[in-house]
Amino acid sequence: MALKIIFMGTPDFAVPALRALREAGHEIVAAYTQPPRQAGRRGLELTRSPVHAAAEALGIEVRTPVSLKSQDEQAAFRAFDADAAVVIAYGLLLPKEILEGTRLGSFNGHASALPRWRGAAPIQRAIMAGDRETAMMVMKMDEGLDTGPVALAEYVAIAPDMTAGELHDELAGICAALMTRAMAELEAGGLGLEPQGDDAVTYAKKIDKAETRIDWSKPAAEVHNTIRGLSPFPGAWCEMELGGKRERVKLLRSTLGAGGGAPGTVLDGDLTIACGEGAVRLVTLQKAGGKALGADDFLRGNPVAPGTVFA
Repeated sequence: MALKIIFMGTPDFAVPALRALREAGHEIVAAYTQPPRQAGRRGLELTRSPVHAAAEALGIEVRTPVSLKSQDEQAAFRAFDADAAVVIAYGLLLPKEILEGTRLGSFNGHASALPRWRGAAPIQRAIMAGDRETAMMVMKMDEGLDTGPVALAEYVAIAPDMTAGELHDELAGICAALMTRAMAELEAGGLGLEPQGDDAVTYAKKIDKAETRIDWSKPAAEVHNTIRGLSPFPGAWCEMELGGKRERVKLLRSTLGAGGGAPGTVLDGDLTIACGEGAVRLVTLQKAGGKALGADDFLRGNPVAPGTVFA
């Protein structure tokens, strides 16, 4: 017999799991997501979240509360009489009354090798830290920040030049399959839970704007990890002299390069840039208002001579 599930998620990362649970035959009685946000150049348009749009397309009731702390919202949640809640990158704090508002509890899909990288930005932080492996995990939620016992896990290697966007897409597919398996085991009464260890706990705080500007005085490995960890969003950046004026350019892909010199110095015609230790070669760049270009195409329209210093 299928489960009655309340789905709680917001970004495109959560959409494959929503669809997979529905395709597996579970009844999604409601989808909770963040309210529509202002968008467009003037901020006058309201844009629905990816989960909102996907749920509506599937004919699922959508709820967009600003908070779940009120008794009315908690009563409305319980009124769905759901078996379980599935939570994937929802973006709202879940009070105890919500966590316990279904028959079997709330289950979270979290994109890290818990207890490493608890918190808001686990995919980006893993790459920025130079981790060689991460995981997709399903845990039963408690009142702590990603502290609940783990039900299922699938580990994933992080390739040396892999970007956060690429890892995001891979983990989203794994999340969908893993959560579907978790709900099948929960339905059958065989979903085991393993407490997290207390060692090696780290926290994946939100990305701050101040972190996105490249500091060329840092070692090449750290610069490279920052570029790929922030790609495609929000994007690491630096300033360059292009056509006689200083412009801000996003750096979306890089690899470790050869050579050295004063930090920020262009070493050759392939956009190899000296760092505090070693060098990185820029592979994909994007000027403000332009499209992402490979280094060769970028240089055709924006000549950069060796010896130029980036800031």
